[in-house]
Amino acid sequence: MVPINKQSHLRSLATINQVNKCISILKSKPKIKRSMWSRRAQEYEAKISSGKIYELAEVVRDLNKGDDLMVDQSYSERQLFEKAYERILSEFQIVMGVSLEDTQKKLDKALKRNLEVQAKAIAAPTKIKEPAAEPDTDSEPITDTED
Repeated sequence: MVPINKQSHLRSLATINQVNKCISILKSKPKIKRSMWSRRAQEYEAKISSGKIYELAEVVRDLNKGDDLMVDQSYSERQLFEKAYERILSEFQIVMGVSLEDTQKKLDKALKRNLEVQAKAIAAPTKIKEPAAEPDTDSEPITDTED
């Protein structure tokens, strides 16, 4: 037997009103439970897989670390965040009908993330004074004594 019509379990795309409510969720304060990470991870995974846009927004909000470059996140936490973020980003892009970059800017603004600044900070860390030029090894050594 071949399974047919598997797509009947898909929900329709979110409306612009639902996207706006998701943005409100993203702007709200994260609700992080004090349970074991493994239990929270299961709950986040269930929310991501549920297909409910509001639950997806909650996961993105709760796992978002803002401008901290996700330093405090474990590998599995980053993976869950990125999975939820990519899903909500792609749906927002389709619903809003704008470029991926514009959608990402709107999403990052709601999450108070400034990824452009972060990318520049990683690519060009604070300017370090360049070392003085190496002395030419072929010439005579420089001494402190005057002639």
